[in-house]
Amino acid sequence: MAALSGGEMCIKYLMFAFNLVFWLAGTAVFAIGLWLRLDPKTKGLFEGPEAPYVFYTGVYILIGAGALMMVVGFLGCCGAIQESPCMLGLFFFFLLIIFALEVAAGIWGFSNQGKVVDDITAFYRETYQNYVTLGDKRLKESLRVIHMGLNCCGPTGIVIDSAKDTCPTQGDLVVTKSCPEAIDDVFNSKLHIIGGVGLTIGVIMMFGMIFSMLLCCAIRKSREVV
Repeated sequence: MAALSGGEMCIKYLMFAFNLVFWLAGTAVFAIGLWLRLDPKTKGLFEGPEAPYVFYTGVYILIGAGALMMVVGFLGCCGAIQESPCMLGLFFFFLLIIFALEVAAGIWGFSNQGKVVDDITAFYRETYQNYVTLGDKRLKESLRVIHMGLNCCGPTGIVIDSAKDTCPTQGDLVVTKSCPEAIDDVFNSKLHIIGGVGLTIGVIMMFGMIFSMLLCCAIRKSREVV
């Protein structure tokens, strides 16, 4: 069996480094998903019959995607170091699935942007109204997370005393920007950033698939040489 050439060895260690970063990224995504689902401050966003599907679906997608990324990163690292064509083939297969899912999610997100914004806005309005009307303390932290994250207060920008302590402040004044407006601004202003990040990740995945196939072919070729 012939040894890998210098260029092929370089691809091998690039593959290992790429997959180590990929595994770490998957661990971070998995941890963020679990945190969003289990943390008392955000748990209320995903529970109750009034919660729209985009919330709980999004969290479970994060958890599933993180777990899959960890598996893929592990297969890539082991396949590169052990020079295993089988592991590299599995790595290519799973990475191709993730790439296809990313493309599908991007197309769905862009085509359903308006519905997502409407669902989130409706959920916010209902959560706010339930807290103001019923005084449900479970919703207080959920509102605080939304208000602080979006730097807004209330569905109309009019501050109600019972919800005042959930709103951000500027100096001694409570922020009066309405949250539906803030939600709309986030999606409109950040959409190109999200698209750019998705495109960058897609390009990196393509390089990962190319490198895995090159390394797999080089390993098989070296094992055929006596």
